[in-house]
Amino acid sequence: MTTSKQEGAAVKSLAASLAALPEPERRKFVQTANADELAKIYYVWSEWARWSQLPPPGDWRVWLLLAGRGFGKTRAGAEYVRARVNEGARRIALVGPTAEDTRDVMVEGDSGILAISPPDEAPRYVPSKRRVVWPNGAVAALYSADEPRRLRGPQHDTAWCDELAAWRYPEAWDMLMFGLRAGTDPRCVVTTTPRPIRLLRELLADPKVAVTRGTTYDNREYLAPAFFSQIVRKYEGTRLGRQELDAEILEDLPGALWSRGIIEACRASQPPADLVRVVVAIDPAARATETANETGIIVAGKDANGDGWVLADVSGRYQPVEWAKAAIAAYRAHRADRIVAEINNGGDMVEATLRMVDPNVPFGAVHASRGKVARAEPVATLYEQGKVRHLGAFPILEDQMCAFTRDPLLSPSPATGGGQGGGWGASTSPDRVDALVWALSDLLVQPMPNAGIFERYRQLATTLPGGIGGPTWTAGKTGVLLS
Repeated sequence: MTTSKQEGAAVKSLAASLAALPEPERRKFVQTANADELAKIYYVWSEWARWSQLPPPGDWRVWLLLAGRGFGKTRAGAEYVRARVNEGARRIALVGPTAEDTRDVMVEGDSGILAISPPDEAPRYVPSKRRVVWPNGAVAALYSADEPRRLRGPQHDTAWCDELAAWRYPEAWDMLMFGLRAGTDPRCVVTTTPRPIRLLRELLADPKVAVTRGTTYDNREYLAPAFFSQIVRKYEGTRLGRQELDAEILEDLPGALWSRGIIEACRASQPPADLVRVVVAIDPAARATETANETGIIVAGKDANGDGWVLADVSGRYQPVEWAKAAIAAYRAHRADRIVAEINNGGDMVEATLRMVDPNVPFGAVHASRGKVARAEPVATLYEQGKVRHLGAFPILEDQMCAFTRDPLLSPSPATGGGQGGGWGASTSPDRVDALVWALSDLLVQPMPNAGIFERYRQLATTLPGGIGGPTWTAGKTGVLLS
């Protein structure tokens, strides 16, 4: 009678032999093997994984797996947790960007912990306690990076952090590290697609962090051909593709109104003691199809010192009634003064849609008479002056801010995020930035005296003959001057 250890060794030996076979013979074996044999071989991860999906050797505390979409990061993270449990780990932390991400991807996902565990050592997921429990007594607690305080206190010997670059509160990482102190060799694996955030740069600069890099192309053999023929081809060569497929950490765009450094400098982890005003700003999408732009919905406030605060980003691709519900829910949750919305596309329908959900909600209509860059520049200046704070991180919004350029030649196609320079230019500014600009303008930007006549003169100047070398309008002490 064989023991489970002997059986496991036999299966591993078979898997190693199979991996060494030429491709035609391997396929022939797979076609003739029974279901039980294939199932056992499937769970011998060390024989199937690419080297870049296996933990590196050495005395490290953090393993940073930085790779593109579809690389196999989730499987690598789940398998690392499984291996640690088999080696004796008993207190594991699973941390995702949100509670839903932790559950849906890390635990119950196609490559999550439940899916990759063999039946004889399969853990149980206990939703009521937000735990995963193994037969040998190991317990993994599920955490959300949106709730960093929950990580204050518990101690762990193993941690798996997924999509670290999308965490709203970097403080969650600090709290996790303080608690990674149980056992004799506490370790953490981080699986993420990169974004140029300070925390990720600090990890890359730390000589004690083991870094593994990879791209989407590394896992091409196991990805659908249609994914490469349609999706990858669409984004190849674009700025978004370099980040999401090639896992590059991109620098700031030349001419962008915001930089990563400015945004990081305005980061705050604690809300202000008092807010004198709060608004919800909406930049409604013109259409409600799957390929349409998102509806930008930003919540912002103004404190007693006159500084602005970005409190929430609930933007998304909604049907009209749904974005109205989301905006009004944010209005109530943050006790806002009113909702402001751009009405260039929707006209009176924007207010009518909001009134369908709440007839009494305070509403202010704004009309875009100036160009997007002209509207955004005063707000960008407030950031440079340190007059705006971000409560936590807003990854998608901040990516769009740092890709918003003054040069229309850098404008991307809305579908690809590409363009010559890969930025968002004046003609195709992202919806979240538009909503941000409306919110902070309503709170902080004072209208210029006689702005209406100045704008009219500016518009007339653009229609005068002579092109770039023709007459220009400038503001003088006594009015607008033609030169």
